[in-house]
Amino acid sequence: MKNNLLRFFAVLLMFATLSVQADITLEIVTQGAHQIPIVILPCANESAGNHALSPIVGADLMRSGLFSVLDATDVKPAPADVEGVHWDDWRNRHVDYLVVGNVQELPGHRLEARFRLVDVNTQVARLNMAFQGTHEQYRMVAHHIADAIFENLTGDKGMFSTRIAYITKNGNNRSLKVADSDGFNEQTMLAANEPIISPRWSPDGKRMAYVTFELKRPMVVVQTLATGARKIVASFKGSNSAPAWSPDGSQLAVVLTKDGHSQIYMINADGTGPVRRLLTSSGIDTEPVFSADGQMLYFTSDRDGGPQVYRVSATNPGEVPQRLTYGSTYAVSPRLSPDGKQMTYVQRSDGQFHVMLQDLTTGQTQVMTDTSLDESPTFAPNGKYILYSTEMQERGILAIVSTDGRVRQKLTTQTGDVYEPVWGPIQ
Repeated sequence: MKNNLLRFFAVLLMFATLSVQADITLEIVTQGAHQIPIVILPCANESAGNHALSPIVGADLMRSGLFSVLDATDVKPAPADVEGVHWDDWRNRHVDYLVVGNVQELPGHRLEARFRLVDVNTQVARLNMAFQGTHEQYRMVAHHIADAIFENLTGDKGMFSTRIAYITKNGNNRSLKVADSDGFNEQTMLAANEPIISPRWSPDGKRMAYVTFELKRPMVVVQTLATGARKIVASFKGSNSAPAWSPDGSQLAVVLTKDGHSQIYMINADGTGPVRRLLTSSGIDTEPVFSADGQMLYFTSDRDGGPQVYRVSATNPGEVPQRLTYGSTYAVSPRLSPDGKQMTYVQRSDGQFHVMLQDLTTGQTQVMTDTSLDESPTFAPNGKYILYSTEMQERGILAIVSTDGRVRQKLTTQTGDVYEPVWGPIQ
């Protein structure tokens, strides 16, 4: 009965909005100290159907904070290949790299974008690639082009084609939303008058686990993004919260109070099978997260007094957990970088809440933010940026900081608050 009710809600609310314009406004606050000069020439034929790819590619690279994208809107007609490029003009403007390409219509309402990334000084192509998609996917095609350029010139994976999830609140109305990483193509997964918390992407990016209070108490739900199908996977007596996916996507660590105070358990991601308790302590254990290889479990606990972050073997949880955070009486919300070398979390110091970054090999930590009410940090899937929520001018907003601290951005909505972001995986 409960699952039927949730399926009914899903039919009404699944992907209730799909915007062409950005619902989240992104503002670059600071950029990297050294930026790569690059020009993205308008793609030949890209105006067909209003599918202009080059501005999207340029905006992606610009918001990374690592590129200085020169204006090329006055280049007419747009060259379809390198033969039409005036190289001396760009060398005189101190451009290091140039992107030239064209868009072709394909049968079945599809398009193909071909592009080359060329070293201006040597006129040698570093990339020569093509991406295809439907007309509706033209923004994603542009994001994939930007990903390829970013990886070629920086050595790090691009994250422009990834998606983010977050929760918005206007009055008593809450919505769980998914959008492209630049804030466009926002989709509403769930709208409710009750709280929605703790959204978590599955490792393959096809499902979302979260906590809903739709039935007047906290339950863990897993929703398939493509179909909107939802299933309650944890609805035990008491509280059901803080889902965390196992690396293979088959299980969830969840926090339950069915046996007393908050403790961490393992359940199957489809809600079937037995429930297995992972840890036993006299305190509160919560906010679990797995290492990428599934060998370690990180979590928040007050077992030694105030909340701190701990680590324990996920395969032998009977071991004594290792405390990782010091220097504050309050450290919560651990999240791991994709390579497992760094951890971000929130620490309270002098009454202010800051996003922290810890090297898990040396234990060295640094304060990453200059805001004071930070929550819910999450790594970009390339590990080079941290997305988090904070408060500015009495409104909840999202913000991004690069892991070297040089690039800062803020993301806001037109009205209301936005919070609890989580960055999806590379697909």
